[in-house]
Amino acid sequence: MTTSRPQGEQPRRRAPAGAAVLREDVTEAIRAAVFGELASVGYARMSIEGIARRAGVGKTAVYRRWRSKLHLVLDLVSAIAVQGLPAPDTGSLEGDLRLLYEVTSRALRHPVASQIIPDLQAEAARNPEIAEALQKALREGQHGVASGIVRAAVDRGELRPGADEDLALDLVSGPLYWRSVVVRADLPKGYLGRLAEVTAAGLRAL
Repeated sequence: MTTSRPQGEQPRRRAPAGAAVLREDVTEAIRAAVFGELASVGYARMSIEGIARRAGVGKTAVYRRWRSKLHLVLDLVSAIAVQGLPAPDTGSLEGDLRLLYEVTSRALRHPVASQIIPDLQAEAARNPEIAEALQKALREGQHGVASGIVRAAVDRGELRPGADEDLALDLVSGPLYWRSVVVRADLPKGYLGRLAEVTAAGLRAL
């Protein structure tokens, strides 16, 4: 015996067997756990088990989203590149540079970043995929901001049109990155202001 359905009523659709909805809060917990594990044990010793334990989820939840720790880290590094840095808009070239340096310096001094970046750089020497992703993240994250600073300065008449953007990126990003990440030296008082002043002078010479 079949039961009749009121006219116009659509049959309910059941979710396909095996379909899984990936909860965003779980995804974010896993991402945060990866940063924690990288800072704590480094990439080489990091494991899916450790990530899952730190995130408070099962290993299956991690493998549903990423098939290996390499793909997980590559995804996070790529996401950082997309987010980038906020574009300064102080009304002057030197002011924009100083604000950029202040924001970048705070980010590089963060305990997690100060552990993760050198570790991934070391791993990049052994893993071409990490090297490519890290280079892309660092370059794209800074390039958009540096290009915006240069274009704004050209529009204000502070820089001449046609400046070499690649060289400008090296001038803007290189010194602070070298001192904070490679040498890992403390910044003396007034350093960021002086760096902004000297970099602005260098950009005007392009």
